[in-house]
Amino acid sequence: TGCTPTKCGRAVKDTVVDREEAERMLRIAKKGLSLGGSDGGASILDLHSGALSMGKQFVNIYRYFVEQIKDIFDEEDFALYSDVRWRIQQVIAETFGLDSTRLHLTKPTFFSRMNNTEAKTMHDEYWHPHIDKVTYGSFDYTSLLYLSDYRTDFGGGRFVFVDELANRTVEPRIGRVSFFTSGSENLHYVEKVEWGTRYAITVSFSCDPAQAIEDPSLP
Repeated sequence: TGCTPTKCGRAVKDTVVDREEAERMLRIAKKGLSLGGSDGGASILDLHSGALSMGKQFVNIYRYFVEQIKDIFDEEDFALYSDVRWRIQQVIAETFGLDSTRLHLTKPTFFSRMNNTEAKTMHDEYWHPHIDKVTYGSFDYTSLLYLSDYRTDFGGGRFVFVDELANRTVEPRIGRVSFFTSGSENLHYVEKVEWGTRYAITVSFSCDPAQAIEDPSLP
């Protein structure tokens, strides 16, 4: 079987990651994002590249916080991260009938934190409809692991697929994994968060081995 998507695929699973694991992933996100954060409503943390939103720009946590990193993250955090992303890779492969070894983790793969603070730069404007393959050329399959609950932890912030006849909406729930083919068939956006804080991690895969990245590791 090939890997590159030829038709629209999307699915939602609540059985890939259990609540306790999702809460541990949330703690990793919160620990990392506590080092910085955007002036606007959307902050990201990429454990692979070290990119962290800081004010109106990004810093590399592995360079900027050399001393603190070992106090913030531990080996167990990175082991869980790797395990979770591998399970997501396997469920995408199973669902879409692919050989999981043909899928490669690709960049950017990142934690996100969204709240209702007014946008300060274009990076904060997460609510515009977009196509992942256009925004991030390497993506063939996109997944989101939600780390907070719609209506309990935040309002607004649902994920919306823009379809011709009627839009389809995914309500974030801690531990829920939503995944889809990354092309023009899956134009989507996130509603503006109205209150509270929404956490998620985007984990993306490419069929091109040249776009592969390694799991992050403690420096």
